[in-house]
Amino acid sequence: MIKVAIIARSTLFTVPGGDTVQAVQTAMHLAEMEVWADIKLSNEMIDYSLYDLLHFFNIIRPADILYHSRQARKPYVVSTILVDYSEYDKHHRKGLGALFSYLPGNSIEYIKTMARWLLGRDHLSSRDYVWKGQNRSIMEILQKAEMILPNSTSEYLRVFKAYPSSVKYNVVPNGIDPQLFKYDAGAERDDNLIICVARIEGIKNQLNLIRALNNTRFKLLLIGNHSPNQQAYYNECKTIAAANIRFIDHLPQPELVSYYQKAKVHVLPSWFETTGLSSLEAGVMGCNLVITDKGDTREYFEDDAFYCHPSDPAGILAAIEQASLAPRNLRLRERILKKYTWVQAANCTLAAYQSITATA
Repeated sequence: MIKVAIIARSTLFTVPGGDTVQAVQTAMHLAEMEVWADIKLSNEMIDYSLYDLLHFFNIIRPADILYHSRQARKPYVVSTILVDYSEYDKHHRKGLGALFSYLPGNSIEYIKTMARWLLGRDHLSSRDYVWKGQNRSIMEILQKAEMILPNSTSEYLRVFKAYPSSVKYNVVPNGIDPQLFKYDAGAERDDNLIICVARIEGIKNQLNLIRALNNTRFKLLLIGNHSPNQQAYYNECKTIAAANIRFIDHLPQPELVSYYQKAKVHVLPSWFETTGLSSLEAGVMGCNLVITDKGDTREYFEDDAFYCHPSDPAGILAAIEQASLAPRNLRLRERILKKYTWVQAANCTLAAYQSITATA
């Protein structure tokens, strides 16, 4: 039996996101394949002797990986989840955040990491990160990793372009749970109901989505909590929202099913998405999708979604209009069930583990 410690950010459960679902589902399905997979938070004390290898999440948080990889002296893999915040950070932040427009992406991530630590919102595992910085820390991690596990070929190419290295890679797709998200072809849908399932924060771009749908025929449900450092953004969203916009706090996945079942369209007009897990969930439930054209989305959704540019509310509205009038896309649903399930993801992850432990 392979024994793995899945190590993720300290706020994995207190500030849930797509990586929370990915880590939990990966561990659960690996257990069904007789892999001992424990989820550990980066601020925990870990008995490394229990494990054959480590599996890190989120390469843009390299301080965590530096610390545990050095302490453990075990082979490790990294699910990179390389989200590019730079366009949003440079062009759309306000207040002190506007200073980011003058800095490169790695410098922005370094400042955000240090700020979270200094403000007490997160711990800093490796003090070496303070003087190494973001770029050198990530390069060191890639040089010593056995393998990286990007969620798409597109993501791997972005990793390689930003941080050139000879590290091996194996694509592990994001997925859905078909036992949970069961499609009912006979269920009645509301052609005017639009939902957006995402944490409320600038990079998810709910502000422009609200601007697009304010005082239209559509009813928009925004489902998700705001990020801890995005209270002002959330307040602005609430302030400008017209009567046809509703906010619903974060819901566990089982409670999302009825919303996906009733809505005609799910929209995620983010400034960047590696995938957009909620888009996969909505797609398998028969929603038509409106998604950003920024990131790795086209590799997953190809021509089976309506794309929009995040900076253009009129374009977002036009894409939603098209999606609301189009028939349900069952071809997308079939492709998700074939290629993008958590069982598929676990199989790909296990193959990576086996290739490493076989040569250890």
